[in-house]
Amino acid sequence: MPNSTGREPPARIEIQYPAPAVDGGRYAAKRCVGDLVTVSADIFRDGHDKLRAVARYRGPGARGWKEAEMLPVDAHIDGVRWAGEFPVDAMGRWEYTIESWTDVFGTWRDEMARKVQAGQHDLAGEISEGVLLLREAAERSKAKKDTGLIEHALATLQDDKVPEEAKFAIVLGDELHDAVERCAERHGRSTLREPLPIEVDRLRARFGAWYELFPRSWGGLAGVRKQLPKLAELGFDVVYLPPIHPIGETNRKGRNNSLVAGPNDPGSPWAIGDERGGHDTVHPELGSEDDLRALTKAAADLDMDVALDFAIQCSADHPWLKEHPEWFHRRPDGTLKYAENPPKRYQDIYNVNWESPDWEGLWNALRAVVLHWVDCGVKVFRVDNPHTKPFAFWEWLIGQVHERDRDVVFLAEAFTRRAVMRQLGKLGFSQSYTYFTWKNGRWELSEYVSELAYSGEQEYFRPNFFVNTPDILHAYLQHGGESAFVTRLVLAATLGPSYGIYSGYESFENVPVRDGSEEYLDSEKYEIKQRRLDGPLLPLIKRVNEIRRSNAAFQRLSNVTFLETENEALIAFAKQAPGETLVVVANLDPAGAQEGVAVVPAHLGVAPAFRVRDELSGESYDWRLGRNYVRLDPWGRQVHIFKVEQ
Repeated sequence: MPNSTGREPPARIEIQYPAPAVDGGRYAAKRCVGDLVTVSADIFRDGHDKLRAVARYRGPGARGWKEAEMLPVDAHIDGVRWAGEFPVDAMGRWEYTIESWTDVFGTWRDEMARKVQAGQHDLAGEISEGVLLLREAAERSKAKKDTGLIEHALATLQDDKVPEEAKFAIVLGDELHDAVERCAERHGRSTLREPLPIEVDRLRARFGAWYELFPRSWGGLAGVRKQLPKLAELGFDVVYLPPIHPIGETNRKGRNNSLVAGPNDPGSPWAIGDERGGHDTVHPELGSEDDLRALTKAAADLDMDVALDFAIQCSADHPWLKEHPEWFHRRPDGTLKYAENPPKRYQDIYNVNWESPDWEGLWNALRAVVLHWVDCGVKVFRVDNPHTKPFAFWEWLIGQVHERDRDVVFLAEAFTRRAVMRQLGKLGFSQSYTYFTWKNGRWELSEYVSELAYSGEQEYFRPNFFVNTPDILHAYLQHGGESAFVTRLVLAATLGPSYGIYSGYESFENVPVRDGSEEYLDSEKYEIKQRRLDGPLLPLIKRVNEIRRSNAAFQRLSNVTFLETENEALIAFAKQAPGETLVVVANLDPAGAQEGVAVVPAHLGVAPAFRVRDELSGESYDWRLGRNYVRLDPWGRQVHIFKVEQ
């Protein structure tokens, strides 16, 4: 037996499995400004007493807490899950906790109601309990109207002349219950042990259309700036630039990744650094730092972002190799160890030594690089191969940058093991490349996207569905022709809130350097092209981006419902937001017509019969719950984007 100490007894209420919570609160769940955060938990206690619960929350820098009521959500099946929601209206670190307590008056009221309903009389003992509860409530009440209502009920209960039925009617009324609840004490209060974090970003961290280009193929940074109005008109939000720094001469790669460069070969932008500078320098052939500032300002004026590649690697000519040789790997014979990812070999690139005795100096230098470009107006960084660098470094760096400028977005270019990709998302990356590029079948697409949307990853891992990159030309595009490009564009743009294309996609560029390779023939990584925004796919790109912007359902991931098609060559899914339902149907066969159905389930909440309008063609069709016939072909219409008409 515990000794009596005069302390309060242990709390009798259990709060379990709070959400959102990432690794028990070790990492922050992610949201964007303007979101409603839904908080839920299993809340229960011994016995049958009634409970109340609230989510308590506060934003960055706030001292006081606000509260949002939580209500049972599965009590109809005898569950114990409670949920509530609150808005987040500022970027930065938010936190929330959950508080629950026993509703003493509500418990008494519920017991009285059940006894009255059962026809019991002579409830003097129960009424005496109610009198005590009402007296305490009247002493606590601050609102004049509530106090008057409570005192009237109290007087009625104590008046022997008032019939029993009248007393029951008063004490069981909703008005009295609400008045008492407004001044109720939180009896037996229980809370989470520690508040749970939520990191709130700007909307671009979740939603945006990216266009990747090499500035040297567009007339340098000034040439890119001239293209911004057209890119904005096409609906792109982010213009992503590969590294813009000086390129090394030693072991410079030639055309098609050849080991010997010709006198006019520009080299790969990822072989960073020469005698003119390294990661904090603009290649003179692309322009100046002032040109970059002008570019980022022009983009901001159009509500666009310029994304800069952040690749932590150096050419043999990078100034750091002379200034900080201890930052690099050397073999026992003294030679530098160049980068490799078998079968790929990067003889022109050297990785840094994260185990260097001066690792802190290296970390600080890399932070200085990022903050330098932030000062130039760069608010988005596409990080090259972050999965080959220490997790602790990224958590530190992203935190340091966000202390300076919370607008900065980090995209992880990490095609690696799922656990590693998830960890990068947890520790701070705003979004990540995914396996979408290699998911081209109906079942693998629906399985993968469902995992991203509903496995728990959606709390911290935001996907970016790039359809191609300078390194990845999938066989589906190589052999599928123009219709394959249409299908992949629409799937990327409607399944994922963020998606991207690499320039040349709009012109159906699809020739590999050789059979079985995903590298482009005459890759832009190793030569300068003459680019123009005139590809035949641009009108469709523009229209798809307009649809994305005008329909909130396409601006989120975890609202997707895949539909049965009765044909493996057709994929269909619905996306919903308040007041809107959209259905996408795509032909996955780039070579032939396909027929099937889109089976609309009742749980989508649409009418038994309804009309859909194709947002691409303008045509309308009569649909219903259940099976709806569709036919798509590469020579006419390869995809539908239907909107359910209200």
